[in-house]
Amino acid sequence: MPNRQPLTQRDLATLAQVAARAHRPDELYAAADALVQRTIGHKLFTILRADEARDEVERAYSSNARAYPVGGRKKKQDTHWGRVVLAEGQVFIAHTPDEVKHAFADYELIFSLGVGSIMNVPIGFAGRRLGTMNVSHDANWFTSEDAECGRVIAALLAPELLART
Repeated sequence: MPNRQPLTQRDLATLAQVAARAHRPDELYAAADALVQRTIGHKLFTILRADEARDEVERAYSSNARAYPVGGRKKKQDTHWGRVVLAEGQVFIAHTPDEVKHAFADYELIFSLGVGSIMNVPIGFAGRRLGTMNVSHDANWFTSEDAECGRVIAALLAPELLART
């Protein structure tokens, strides 16, 4: 895929350093956003925080706050992606517009952003689902290597979400 750079130990060390120092949550999320853009690529990048008490997810970060503002909430619905990502802790990829349409009720907004595929990566710790890291791009963009890369990056976001629950 064009313009992708491999995820390196230096990349992870830099993100870990941001996480370890005193920071605002959006600073860490923006660093993860930049790293995902460089290594996987995206048209939209969001982070959702799970609110188990309310059975909701809340948007903690968005690369496009106009379309998907921070603070937006939605009920965790009994959807295929929800079962895969939130219940089972697995990466979910909708590779095509048809798969996106089937998985996401807001597909018209998604398509208006030029998105044709979505990868949702669980953020978890010790068996708890803390949230998701969501990466959107052109149709058929994501690979199994992207899912592996996403899992590693998402793991470095877990302490941030855990600290805010």
